[in-house]
Amino acid sequence: MKITILQLNTIWASPAENIEKADRMIRENSGSDLYVLPEMWSTGFSVNSVESAESEDSDALTWMKTTAARKHCALSGSLLVRLPDGSYRNRHYFVTENGCDFYDKHHLFTYGHEERYIQAGYKHVVIEYHGRRFLLLTCYDLRFPVWSRYGKAGRYDAIIVVANWPESRQQAWRVLTRARAIENQCLLIGCNRVGDDKFCHYLGESVICDSWGEALVVCEPNQEEAKTIELDFASQDKIRSRFRVLDDRD
Repeated sequence: MKITILQLNTIWASPAENIEKADRMIRENSGSDLYVLPEMWSTGFSVNSVESAESEDSDALTWMKTTAARKHCALSGSLLVRLPDGSYRNRHYFVTENGCDFYDKHHLFTYGHEERYIQAGYKHVVIEYHGRRFLLLTCYDLRFPVWSRYGKAGRYDAIIVVANWPESRQQAWRVLTRARAIENQCLLIGCNRVGDDKFCHYLGESVICDSWGEALVVCEPNQEEAKTIELDFASQDKIRSRFRVLDDRD
């Protein structure tokens, strides 16, 4: 399965410009089965500016659906969503040409006051796509190993984590992406943004790592770019069958 991570320099509260960027990057990196975008890729992490939130039929989600249908691929990424009842979610969508699933971020970032504006989700979501299973996580979720634990969260082959992870905590991003891959014996696809918003600088370093925690690809820091790789799930299956760590999990 061919995966492309899109490390965007997200423009604050400007869905149209961010859609144009993402669309261009996909055109320039065509042929992948799955494209992964950062957390709140259409607006930036604007939880204290909920007027930036989009409806469930937003232009950003519509673009994800039409792109998946046109390119015969899947897109994964989160949006700040306003529901009809007036509540808000940080909603991680996984969109294919056949439909749309989503995961609502469970661990809200209290340091950034996300919990004041957003309602948490309480359901693990594992998506099956091309015969493989993907656990969806969003940013701060990465810090909580019990939530993402293989078996408790479901049985899966890879984790997709989308993020707005700032440079000030970059070492945690580097370590935790590898840790979640190692402890769950799975591939991990981590897509982070670059650039600046009103509060933080984002270094990026989006990564795809294998079940040993080895980085297969890493995006350059401070650079808007896409990275593509063909994932080798067969090798992971062999590792899991021979080195049976998951059988001994708590």
